[in-house]
Amino acid sequence: MKCEEIIALLEKQSPTEYAEAWDNVGLLVGRKSKEIKRILLALDATKEVCSYAINNHYDMIVTHHPMIFSKINRVNDESVLGDKIISLIEHGICCYAMHTNFDTIGGMARIVSGILDIDTYGVLEETKDGEGIGCVGELPSAMTLRELACFVKDKFGLDNVMVFGKDDEIIKKVAVSPGSGKDEIEYALEKRVDCLLTGDIGHHSGIDAVEMGLTIIDASHHGLEKIFMEYIKEYLTDNCDKIEVDILDTGVPYKII
Repeated sequence: MKCEEIIALLEKQSPTEYAEAWDNVGLLVGRKSKEIKRILLALDATKEVCSYAINNHYDMIVTHHPMIFSKINRVNDESVLGDKIISLIEHGICCYAMHTNFDTIGGMARIVSGILDIDTYGVLEETKDGEGIGCVGELPSAMTLRELACFVKDKFGLDNVMVFGKDDEIIKKVAVSPGSGKDEIEYALEKRVDCLLTGDIGHHSGIDAVEMGLTIIDASHHGLEKIFMEYIKEYLTDNCDKIEVDILDTGVPYKII
């Protein structure tokens, strides 16, 4: 299949018009006419991921987070990003990102909620046509903040999560925003939820949220969003008979010692 045919499938799943205005999704490196036989899925196009794709002869990398996010003025080997771009081009590897369009239409938050048996009934922040970032729902039964944190750890196979709030706080209504969640605090407060489950909150945002009556569980970007890779692998495998689709999960990019 041509790269443009793969792109058409991905954008049928998550149309790029649903991406946030500040985002940078779509084909970031490569030619649409490239013949694709092997695809590597990853959360981020790190140097490790790019090197693995080159060494193992993949034709295309599909990531959740965009490799090129902000404006760049030059592409050379004096920067990590420039070196990755040059390396992918030299080896004819395409790189495609589906970020907030997947969050919105792919339903990253809905997938997370399904794993946690949360009964969802609306979006957290509406962005376009009734769709949006995150979702709001209720747990099957109330539990303490500590119990919910342990439940999240168990369901997602995590060693730890970061919690803002009192352990014995009772949680029933939950907002889910798997990526960076600090901008979703105001929407969670408007929805009067008990807890915001997110992937990246920050010290000061977490403190402020608790003081406004909202508990937080931060399960890390990787912890919650790693489900992207399995979801897209299944989707592409079901729709591309002769394409090999593999995952490179490089894990949480930091250690807690």
